[in-house]
Amino acid sequence: MQRDVSSRIELDVTERAEMVFSMAVSRHHTPVTEALTFTLDGEPLSFESLNDSHGTRLQRVSSPAGRLVASYRASIVGEAEATVANGTDLVVYRRPSRYAESDALGPTAFAEFGGITDPAELLTSVASWVGTHLAYVSGSSLPTDGAVRTLLARRGVCRDYAHLTVALLRALNVPARLVSVYAPGLYPMDFHAVAEAWVDDAWRVVDATTLAPRSTLVRIATGRDAADSAFLTTISGRVDLAAMEVTAVADVLPDDDLNELVVMR
Repeated sequence: MQRDVSSRIELDVTERAEMVFSMAVSRHHTPVTEALTFTLDGEPLSFESLNDSHGTRLQRVSSPAGRLVASYRASIVGEAEATVANGTDLVVYRRPSRYAESDALGPTAFAEFGGITDPAELLTSVASWVGTHLAYVSGSSLPTDGAVRTLLARRGVCRDYAHLTVALLRALNVPARLVSVYAPGLYPMDFHAVAEAWVDDAWRVVDATTLAPRSTLVRIATGRDAADSAFLTTISGRVDLAAMEVTAVADVLPDDDLNELVVMR
């Protein structure tokens, strides 16, 4: 399989700012071609590359005021090695986190899924429940919304679906985490977020939105929730998003059997 991905983020920096971008594919992938550039008012802007946990690649940029453009593209042929979990992961990804309040959602999780003992059936059931209890509505949630607020509002976007899925699984003692991805087949095209759950000694993709084939996803960032995987974090200063474009295509878009356990590669 060949997957070609790209993203372009245009920002108006109105006050000197320090930013962290997460738009390059994870170190688990080995792109055949790859290019990453930053410009300010059309002139090259330097950046620092940093490695976060689980293969996440970050770019730290310090910029004066002006129009900043971040541009990335990559072509990936074949599959990456599956990621694995260590003992620390199996503890951290069972804990509540900023956007996945599994402790608060424990009673809901046990009421809905407490009788399911088969791990594969549990993943399918949680994904189906989240998908049918939420409405996908662009712009309906705030950047500060977590899983509890999403459930109360009964609507959200991909990160909200993923946060609720992660929180419910953690409440059921299943290690779960959030992954930002490029998603061939996604419509409307954008950065996408899905959950991963540790089942049968592998991280299995769970996407309650069912908006893109899970087998085509390209990993960008992995972490507890959106706090670890946002495409842009403004550390200081003031930045306004002016425009963003994301593309992700694959030479094959397979059917996605929602009852099948899928590993992101």
